[in-house]
Amino acid sequence: MKRFSTLLTALCLSSSIAYAADVSVEQPYARATAPGQANSAAFMRLVNNGAATALVAADSSAAEVVELHTHINDNGVMRMRKIEQIELPAGKTTVLQPGGLHVMLIGLKQPLQEGAQIDLNLEYADGSQQQIDVPVKRVAPAAGMPMQMQRQSQGGE
Repeated sequence: MKRFSTLLTALCLSSSIAYAADVSVEQPYARATAPGQANSAAFMRLVNNGAATALVAADSSAAEVVELHTHINDNGVMRMRKIEQIELPAGKTTVLQPGGLHVMLIGLKQPLQEGAQIDLNLEYADGSQQQIDVPVKRVAPAAGMPMQMQRQSQGGE
């Protein structure tokens, strides 16, 4: 009986891993920070090769809190807002990028230096998880981005 429960547990775990593998992560990176900067963000392309799902949470040992965020236009001012999930339609690519959807890293435990890597664990709607390594890059604000949005995308609000 013990062998059966061990086998059943292994099969359940492998099915979660396979399901998470239906979402592939491309071009992940986190924004490098200046000394003393408490927040940053991670960006990537999420390619869903399976059934529709959603990214519902993320965590990282690099930050005290990790949240899913988007930018909204609030009476002409672009502001970041926490969201509950990021929809990942079947057969589609969802882009997390500056000025749009992103993973917010709040309360960094140390500055993110260009060339370093951080861990990021992504959790999907079915409870499956995907661990990725994210390189840290120096990223300039997009040209033409309003100054308020530049400050927010650099981790301030």
